[in-house]
Amino acid sequence: MAKPVLEQLRSMTTVVSDTGDFNAIKEFKPQDATTNPSLIATAAQMPEYSDIVDGTLKDARKQLGESADEKKVANLAFKQLAVEFGKRILQIVPGRVSTEVDARLSYDKDKSIATAREIIATYEKAGISRERILIKLASTWEGIRAAEELEKEGIHCNMTLLFGLHQAIAAAEAKVTLISPFVGRILDWYKKDTGKDYQGADDPGVKSVTTIYNYYKHFGYKTVVMGASFRNTGEIKELAGCDLLTIAPKLLGELEADTSELPRKLDPAKAKDMKIDKIPMDQATFEKMHAADRMAHDKLKEGIEGFSKSLEELEKLLANRLAQLEQKEFATK
Repeated sequence: MAKPVLEQLRSMTTVVSDTGDFNAIKEFKPQDATTNPSLIATAAQMPEYSDIVDGTLKDARKQLGESADEKKVANLAFKQLAVEFGKRILQIVPGRVSTEVDARLSYDKDKSIATAREIIATYEKAGISRERILIKLASTWEGIRAAEELEKEGIHCNMTLLFGLHQAIAAAEAKVTLISPFVGRILDWYKKDTGKDYQGADDPGVKSVTTIYNYYKHFGYKTVVMGASFRNTGEIKELAGCDLLTIAPKLLGELEADTSELPRKLDPAKAKDMKIDKIPMDQATFEKMHAADRMAHDKLKEGIEGFSKSLEELEKLLANRLAQLEQKEFATK
């Protein structure tokens, strides 16, 4: 009997879990894990994690004092909650966890750098080495410049909301550790724009990641590619051999149950022999290519707005939770 596709995939690609749910991570035993504001907001509402959320809120209140308003406490609690989930995940996975910088800072290089340093300092205070953390930043020009500076300090970065070759080249030139091109979101845009459905190797998200992977391997960049945001297992199978793939628990389950043959699709040796033109990258070229690529332009904007909205909703949820906690405590005094 053939091995499960998930096992075959692991022989050529590092599998990463795309969730904030510890139980799902324990079940599928990925090498690494990644979270984002939407995933943390979902996990924060699960009853089994209420102790983490409540404990983080109480700590944030203690740090800021009784006079601080609930919104400020909730904002600090979110930052600490992201790290708290990261710390718990690192007790399960042997590798690294990605923790995201506030998406509302995506066009502010200096504030992104300051926030990334804060995140790393919180992990290090808890005895966790920066080698086990990837700081997630949006792939804006400013985000990539922030990552370039952070990498020089030994703070490793994961460029998220990446949709175009121009973003990927700029990230590689900045010597970032890892990029996360969003396969499924690219597919969503093309389906909506053209009204067509796409399968297998014709999937525009698969094509985009294949192009980026081959470009990196052809020119010998050290930055690794982690395909993300999948809509189906067909996309994952077409990217077998990619450096890393970050996969949601539902799709990990489908790959575990599938025993078909999985051929390798992406190969560094084959990429070396391809004829690929090098594109010199500076800010003017980046902005020109970004403006010309409607999909990348739309999805980056939409992604930043979406993550920012998730953050605002999570902060509201945390502020309400804090008010309830304090009412309870007041009632028992």
